[in-house]
Order: sequence, then C-alpha cells, then structure tokens
Amino acid sequence: MGRAEMAAFVKGALLAELARSGAFRGTTRVPPGAEATATALRDAGLLVLRTGVGGVLLAHGCQKLFGWFGGGGVAGTAAAFEQMGFTPGAPSAVAAGLGEAGGGTLILVGLATPVAGAAATGTMMAASAVHFPAFFAQQGGYEYTALLAVSTAALALTGPGGWSLDALLGYRLNKPWMSVVGLVASAVAATAVLQRRAQHLASAPPPGPPTMEGEPEG
Repeated sequence: MGRAEMAAFVKGALLAELARSGAFRGTTRVPPGAEATATALRDAGLLVLRTGVGGVLLAHGCQKLFGWFGGGGVAGTAAAFEQMGFTPGAPSAVAAGLGEAGGGTLILVGLATPVAGAAATGTMMAASAVHFPAFFAQQGGYEYTALLAVSTAALALTGPGGWSLDALLGYRLNKPWMSVVGLVASAVAATAVLQRRAQHLASAPPPGPPTMEGEPEG
C-alpha cells in the first residue's frame, strides 16, 4: 500500500469513527466510503480476535486429544481430570478436547460461530472452576480461562464478521437465536458438570497421610 492509499485509508477510518459517534448526525451527510471503511475495520478486528482465540483453543484441544505441543493426550488428560474430580476421566478428557479443538477450529474459520463460541464458553467455564477462587494466572487462578470464556461468548453474540465462512454461506449457521440458545445450553451443561464434580469431591474419601519411601502402609 502506497503513501497516498495509506493516507486515504486513515482518513476514511477517522471519518467512519466520526460518523459512528454521531458527529455528522443531523449536520452533514456521511462521507462516501466511510461506512464501508467502518465495516472493513470491524471485520478485520473480528478476524484478528478469531485467529487469536481460535488458535489458542485449537492448540489446547490438540494437547488433550493427541498429546501435541507437550500435552498429555487422552490418557494423561484423563488421569489429571480424575484427580480434579471430573469423572469418568477419559470421556471428560475427550469432551474437553473436542470442545476446545472443534470450537477453536470453527471460530478460526468463522463457521457456525454461535455454536462454536458457546461450546468453547462452556468448556472454559468448567475449566475456570478448577482454578477458583484465585484470580491471577501466576497464582494458579482462573484469569486465563475466564478471559477465553468471555472472548468466545462475545464472538458467539457478535458473529464472525464478513471475512468468514459464515458470511460466504449467507449466515445460514449464524442466526441470533442460535447465539442465545447455544450460550444458555452451554451454561446449563457446564453447571451440570460442575455439580457432578462437586458431588464426587464431597463423597471422595480424604487422602491418607503420606508415607515415607519404603515404609509399609498397613
């Protein structure tokens, strides 16, 4: 992009922002191209957000499902889930991996965004409960998973923008009612999973005292 084109783009963006804020309302007509520039900026922002959030979710899902990127795979994730109270471990690990990898992939390409965003939101809600009540990630808190949950919920509500597969399909899989139904169903499912986890942890016997290496346990 040359200097003249860059200057024209910046000018169009500023005019679009003024038009959006109402500075031109009732006084001057919106400049030609300002609305198109605003739409392009919105679509670009949503693409950046989808790429970042979807890519992160996809990578974490591949850790759980395939053991990529230093992950434990289904077996390692299942063992960790059992310790955290998510039972049975293997189905829980697969469900979490699919929620992250599948939801992340669909968010990345912008396909069935309400369903994908809602599925990822529910998965991150359950993950956040594991780190509660600490907040900051440096202290083992839920800061990171909560941010992903908010981001995916926002994408489910706003949609993927014009630079997406949903747009190419005429938004057939991106209807407002899908966002509401998907998020409500996801929240209900996550609540049920967390209630089952709480019941399991409450009924589990307390861990016995640690034994020294070589010391008989009974």
